[in-house]
Amino acid sequence: MTGSELDKYERDGFLVLENFVTPEACDVLRARAERLVRDFDPAGVISIFSTSEQTRTSDDYFLESGDKIRFFFEEHAFDAHGTLKRNKDQSINKIGHALHDLDQVFNSFSRTPQIRQLVLDLGLTEPLLLQSMYIFKQPHIGGEVTCHQDATFLYNEPLKMVGLWFAMEDATVDNGCLWAIPGEHKRGLKSRFLRADGGGTRFEILDDSPWPDDNLRSLEVKQGTLIILHPLLPHLSRENRSEKSRHAYTLHLVDASAHYPDSNWLQRSTPARGF
Repeated sequence: MTGSELDKYERDGFLVLENFVTPEACDVLRARAERLVRDFDPAGVISIFSTSEQTRTSDDYFLESGDKIRFFFEEHAFDAHGTLKRNKDQSINKIGHALHDLDQVFNSFSRTPQIRQLVLDLGLTEPLLLQSMYIFKQPHIGGEVTCHQDATFLYNEPLKMVGLWFAMEDATVDNGCLWAIPGEHKRGLKSRFLRADGGGTRFEILDDSPWPDDNLRSLEVKQGTLIILHPLLPHLSRENRSEKSRHAYTLHLVDASAHYPDSNWLQRSTPARGF
């Protein structure tokens, strides 16, 4: 990375790198994700992803997904009787959270010399690939992801983490692109998402002041773009009510030298691995 790119990342809390991966690589990953969904049998599994009511929708299927490949539905995918309103492949919100370890196609995409050098440039001296998600943002029912900081969910001490958001398709305001608040990462962590002592999860609020929403900036990007996200950057995506999906793949990397607390919601039975 260039000095100007690193300066921009430090100033804004995010950096947009166009054409980081080829359209062909995006198409391969998208096809693999769609194949995984086709092979997934949802019988008996109704795990819904919702950032607005995450403590309500936390279940064992979700809490044990840190080192597995599991499937989570859109909040509006079911009717009042618990029946899918549309086909399975049009109802999945995301796949997570160990695609990069357990699927060869995702592993090949995630562990490249370019990504390794990128995170080294960003200051991770011993980078470990902790979490991956393939996000579909389905047409018409793609759910909102409320304003949050990645460190709320994947905290470590000292804070050494980075989020990588790859656009598998063009992302626009219409189909639910990312929005971010430039510079707001400098104000510190506002909450943590923890495992509750009695089971399930809870939020620990550190700062309940509202986000400065007037400063939100839309990040419309083309397929193949990488958006680098600081762990304290407030960002969100709005509902997708358009005809077009907005597929994205995300990776979160941490540094082996930092302490990863047992209280974090995401835990692994096997240690995170590097490159």
